[in-house]
Amino acid sequence: MGKVVEIRWHGRGGQGAKTASLLLADAAFDTGKYIQGFPEYGPERMGAPITAYNRISDTKLTIHSNIYEPDYVVVVDETLLEAVDVTSGLKEDGAIVINTTKSPDEIRPLLKGYKGKVCTVDARTISIETLGRYFPNTPMLGAVVKVSKIMDEQVFLDSMV
Repeated sequence: MGKVVEIRWHGRGGQGAKTASLLLADAAFDTGKYIQGFPEYGPERMGAPITAYNRISDTKLTIHSNIYEPDYVVVVDETLLEAVDVTSGLKEDGAIVINTTKSPDEIRPLLKGYKGKVCTVDARTISIETLGRYFPNTPMLGAVVKVSKIMDEQVFLDSMV
């Protein structure tokens, strides 16, 4: 089997983490990749923590489970850093992408000793200025494509229109 890229999304119900993981799966599929995109949540209410996952590969995927050792983690709501161990299993050669106005150095103490790459994105400001509403999943989706290099950025943008 070829290289499988695994991504775990952390967000709250209503912030679009599930939708972002499904959009990423669709975009990767359009480029000929084998994909999985799925959420994990129960009957929680709006605002409850949720997790979503992506697996993207050049070869057929035979794994059908949650992702426990992701290459990338996307945190759509920085308040989850205090409530959930978002770095659990995250590979040191991967990266974490966090929606925050803080710098990576300011965020690192909240990451339970994670030594890998930390990327921060002010998804609130970007979405409000660009879309006129707070949809943090949209800028976070673009950020994870850029950080992970799982597909050409222009191909990704073209698939979103």
